[in-house]
Amino acid sequence: MKTQEVGQIIDGASFTRFHWMVMGLCALLLIFDGYDLFIYGAVLPVLMKEWGLSPVQAGALGSYALFGMMFGAFIFGPLADRIGRKKGVAISFILFSLSTFVSGFATTPTEFGVYRFIAGLGCGGLMPNAVALMNEYAPKRLRSTLVAIMFSGYSLGGVLCAGLGIYMLPRFGWQSMFFAAAVPLVLLPVILWKLPESVGFLLRHGKDDIARSMLAQVAPQVRIDADVQLVQAEAKGAGVPMLDLFRHQRAVGTLMIWLSFFCCLLMVYALGSWLPKLMANAGYSLGSSLSFLLALNFGGVVGAISGGWLGDRFTLPKVVLGFFALGTVAIALLGFNSPMAMLYLLIIIAGATTIGTQILLYANTAQFYPQAIRSTGLGWASGVGRTGAIVGPLLGGWLMAASLPLSMNFLVFAVPGLVAALAIGVFILRYRGAVRAALEKHGAPVVSRSI
Repeated sequence: MKTQEVGQIIDGASFTRFHWMVMGLCALLLIFDGYDLFIYGAVLPVLMKEWGLSPVQAGALGSYALFGMMFGAFIFGPLADRIGRKKGVAISFILFSLSTFVSGFATTPTEFGVYRFIAGLGCGGLMPNAVALMNEYAPKRLRSTLVAIMFSGYSLGGVLCAGLGIYMLPRFGWQSMFFAAAVPLVLLPVILWKLPESVGFLLRHGKDDIARSMLAQVAPQVRIDADVQLVQAEAKGAGVPMLDLFRHQRAVGTLMIWLSFFCCLLMVYALGSWLPKLMANAGYSLGSSLSFLLALNFGGVVGAISGGWLGDRFTLPKVVLGFFALGTVAIALLGFNSPMAMLYLLIIIAGATTIGTQILLYANTAQFYPQAIRSTGLGWASGVGRTGAIVGPLLGGWLMAASLPLSMNFLVFAVPGLVAALAIGVFILRYRGAVRAALEKHGAPVVSRSI
């Protein structure tokens, strides 16, 4: 019997309406995900005043959702390799939307924190599965760009959150921001209807007819005869142990990916949680402080799209290294007295090189691991990175409690960028030449062409 490798079909496909649909649905889901993640930073000044929270208490409360994200990534990433990415995405979406909505009814910090933890479980599960799904169906020459564009929905969610906060907080109170999170659930039937399942998952579970129909939409110009057996070279059994992330010379890459995720998410959530409050303490109004949060997330969109485009041309690891270096400088300069135009420019650059780089790290990770352990690899990288996300709000709270000068706060926030740049530098040096060839031989694709 003839065989056809599905990876070759997908890699060589032209960009079709099917790719538009997958990218659009995943981006839409990440808009809602991003809204949920940045909502705490938008309402933090109001919550601190209403509930009388100290900076340390506020930082701890902001970490509840991030603890949930860490566990959600650990749980839903590997789980999706077993039950399918479509189900993993749907469960995560329902979980964080309902929990965020219920958060608006909280009357105490403890109750609020419990709801935010549950919402974090869903947010942590959605990201790695959406990235893995987009990465699996994207043509090879456009993979980094499409994943980055799709993931820019996360930053658009932050922009939406900041924009709604400027309008809704003074008029309807902080609860209205959480009630709005229930609105996206009306799109759940569309997502269940249109979002495709992973073709690798379909093949592993004997659903060849559905896999053929998916591939006909991915590459309509390719004819797959009835007597052709579809195979996927990377596909294994449904159960993939976490130890596979360290086999076939992937150990150094896995550890450097984890370290860069930790540092990047620390910066993202330190800035996302505390930027409005830091700027309010520096004398800016609540509306102006939220506009800085809007600029930060706008920079994330710019960084993700431009970084994905550059990654398809100069390789993702090199672009990520450059972004981390630029971000370190931009964040360090935020604490110094600058004209308003320069301040907004620095914040946009900081957003592009933190939020945007986080998105590029997901794309880089998805391309580093073979398909059979991709959700597991993304889930563990995201889960380990969430420890950095947890530390970020806590670190901001400790710095605020210490009453340090504004410049010192941002200098501390910039240090992880330097560490992450060094980690990616080690990754680049390690995966060249013979190691690169070994990875290809054992099914770990080279990250965005050559390193």
